[in-house]
Amino acid sequence: MISTTTALLEGRPVQRYLGIVTGEVIVGANIFRDLFAGIRDIVGGRSGSYENVLGDARRQALAEMEAEAAKLGGNAVIGVDIDYEVLGSNGSMLMVSCSGTAVVV
Repeated sequence: MISTTTALLEGRPVQRYLGIVTGEVIVGANIFRDLFAGIRDIVGGRSGSYENVLGDARRQALAEMEAEAAKLGGNAVIGVDIDYEVLGSNGSMLMVSCSGTAVVV
């Protein structure tokens, strides 16, 4: 499955447009991860644990979107947009959502 943020795939014309497809993942923040991220905020540096969670959530959301496109008979998703949103009290959850247009190329 090809997924791209562009509106077309060079050299591969769109044969059929199948519709909008989406994928959403909501992950909760872990208290220990929050504690260590807070320490890193004070002393500096990157928060590898949050980066890992964010990367996993993004990959899962994209996989859901691609699976939805495959169910429609698509072999590519064009115009992909990925959004991140903080949810819950005290920003305790993170939502990663992606959308695009399923197509046959």
